[in-house]
Amino acid sequence: MPRVICSRAVAAWALLLLALTPFQPARAATDVDLALVLAVDISYSMDPEEQALQREGFAQAFKSPLVHDAIQRGMIGRIAVTYVEWAGSGDQKVIVPWSVLDNPESVLAFADRIASVPLRRAQRTSVSGAIDFSANLLAESGFEATRQVIDISGDGPNNQGRPVVPARDEAVAKGITINGLPLMLKKPGYLDVPDLDLYYRDCVIGGLGSFMVPIREREQFAQAIKTKILLEVAAAPPQELVRKAQDMARTNCMVGETQWRDRMGNE
Repeated sequence: MPRVICSRAVAAWALLLLALTPFQPARAATDVDLALVLAVDISYSMDPEEQALQREGFAQAFKSPLVHDAIQRGMIGRIAVTYVEWAGSGDQKVIVPWSVLDNPESVLAFADRIASVPLRRAQRTSVSGAIDFSANLLAESGFEATRQVIDISGDGPNNQGRPVVPARDEAVAKGITINGLPLMLKKPGYLDVPDLDLYYRDCVIGGLGSFMVPIREREQFAQAIKTKILLEVAAAPPQELVRKAQDMARTNCMVGETQWRDRMGNE
C-alpha cells in the first residue's frame, strides 16, 4: 500500500512539474543563431606576411574563450561558419566548409582547420565576386539561421567582375548583412585607394546592423578580428562604427574599375 501511495504521489508531482516548466520547442539540428561566411582576400596586393597575419588572426579569434561564451549565450547556442578565400571574379575557394560550432571543442577544431591550410595568392580583386559566391553559399547551406552575415576582408577596391554595389544590394535584399574588414596597412599603390575604409562604408557593407573594423597597423590584426567576430556572434555592432551612407558624401564605387582601365590603357 505505501508503495502505491508513493508512486501516485511521485506521478502527481511529475505532472505538476511538467505543467509549471515553460515549453521549449525542439530545435532542429539545422537551426543556428548565425550563418557566417568569412570571405578573405588573397589577391597579390596582399603580401605573404599580411596573409599569414590575417589567417592567424581568424584562427586566434575562434580560440578565444570570449567567442566560445558568446556562441553559447545565443538563443539556440550554436552557429554555422565557413571560411572562403577569394581574388579575381572566377577565383573563390572554400577553405573550411560549413561547420557547426556549439561547444569549445568544435570551435577549437574550426580554428585549427583555418590555420592548417597552406597559404596561396591569386590575381585581381573582385569584391562583387566574393559577395555573390558567399550569398550562394548561404542560400545553399541548408541551415535555418536567425541571422546571415558575410564578413568581407580585403585591401583594395573591386577591379574585376560586375560592379560591387549591385552585388551588395542584391545580397542585402535577401536579408544578408555584409560587414567589412578593410586592411589599410600599406601606403596606397597604383591600384589602391587612400581611404579604403570610406570605400567599404559606401560600397561594400550593408544590411541590418552592418559595420566595419578598419585595420591600419599590423599589431591590430589579432585584436581587431577577435572584436569583429565577437560583435558578429553577439549581434551587437558598435554604434560608432555604424554609418548611414546617405548621411555622408558618397565614395566613387567604380574607382577600382577606373584604375584598372587606366592602367591597361597606359601599357
